[in-house]
Amino acid sequence: MTLPAATALFTPSWHAELELGYARFGDTTRPVLRRHLGPLRVQKHLYAEGPEVCQHIIVHPPGGIAGGDRLNINVDVAEGAWAQLTSPGAAKWYRAGGPAYQQVELTVKAGATLEWLPQETIVFSAAQAELTTRIDLEGDARLFYWDVIALGRPASGERFDLGHFQSALDIRRDGQLIWHERQRIVGADELLDSPIGLDGQPVFTTLLVTGEIDSELLEQCRSLPHAVRGDLTQLPGLLVARCLAGEALLARGWLIDVWRLLRPVMLGREAVSPRIWST
Repeated sequence: MTLPAATALFTPSWHAELELGYARFGDTTRPVLRRHLGPLRVQKHLYAEGPEVCQHIIVHPPGGIAGGDRLNINVDVAEGAWAQLTSPGAAKWYRAGGPAYQQVELTVKAGATLEWLPQETIVFSAAQAELTTRIDLEGDARLFYWDVIALGRPASGERFDLGHFQSALDIRRDGQLIWHERQRIVGADELLDSPIGLDGQPVFTTLLVTGEIDSELLEQCRSLPHAVRGDLTQLPGLLVARCLAGEALLARGWLIDVWRLLRPVMLGREAVSPRIWST
């Protein structure tokens, strides 16, 4: 019996798009647009804090992102509306022979508020992750944005020795650039252990909030008792916070506690943690 010649394995890539829109009707924020293509969507909208804040959980059913995948997310928050977006768990970028891409475009109109609070992004060793985020604010729009990046899987003894992670983040207000950031980390890069880089910590976070706080609240945030290296900087009209941590759980805990301190002052509402964070 003659067996057929072996054929190359076919590994399809995913192209997924998600477009969301929110508008204000009286005292209620309602989703007015929800369009998806491929395996990227949101669960039913929630009102854990009452009708003013509309919460959505963005879900990527395949559970991970591999080489060749492309994810596009577009969010528009209309005048006076308030949207809070999070995720059900970690986003996982798998090892791959080619790059995978995520592009996020967020537009927040005058008088509107957007909280972009995803759970952590885990970039496996040998992954090639390329992320681009553009945020456009109009007038007095408010933004509370964070990300948590974990390189490798320390709990499994995996260092980020191969592949690369790169990201681009631009924030504009009325067309004027107020934040411009580029990152690129290559597997086994000296920056992973350098004291001027990640200093041996595989997890790093960024928090950006529009507005300004006083020195007393700034010191409260800096004094939070967490096992991370975190600090905050007040720039004109923008508060920036960073931390380094040995585990994503520690970094996320620090971010949530900073959010709980800042939200009542900067957004005028007490912090109510999405239930998905506790599952």
